[in-house]
Amino acid sequence: MASVNKVILIGNLGRDPELRYTPSGAAVCNVSVATTRNWKNRDSGERQEETEWHRVVFYDRLAEIAGEYLKKGRPVYVEGRLKTRKWQGQDGKDNYTTEVIAETMQLLGSRDGAGGGMGGGDEGGYGGRERQDAGFGDDAGAAPQRRSAPSPRAPAAPRPAPAPKSNTGFDDMDDDIPF
Repeated sequence: MASVNKVILIGNLGRDPELRYTPSGAAVCNVSVATTRNWKNRDSGERQEETEWHRVVFYDRLAEIAGEYLKKGRPVYVEGRLKTRKWQGQDGKDNYTTEVIAETMQLLGSRDGAGGGMGGGDEGGYGGRERQDAGFGDDAGAAPQRRSAPSPRAPAAPRPAPAPKSNTGFDDMDDDIPF
């Protein structure tokens, strides 16, 4: 039977990123992401709120991007997997921690500061190892975003005429490229 280890977080950074480098030169960036859930208590009718803190670790190029662009309070979308580490403390006792190993990150809100929600067109998406050189505006694998429909009063932009076909044979190929 197949198994899945996938985490999706949308939350705010609780502190500035901690970027460091291993002796071999690989970048590692640690952040804390807070997610909050709200609900109404069935018995009392009061609004309840619960904040959960998540340790997130970025590696390599994604770590450098996170260290440069993420700031305390900034909203962020992170996809990754859970990983539990074990180590021995100074007292010889076994300690455990569970972290999210980030594979994809999307900056949310405005570029100039925290907040702003999930709207706007200036979010930047960054992928893991297979997409580590992605820049601003790369939405592949990014968080779903609500887009508003065009205003009914706005005139439609004219569509450009199709380019003339060449005889190279490439025009007959399927345009559904998977990346």
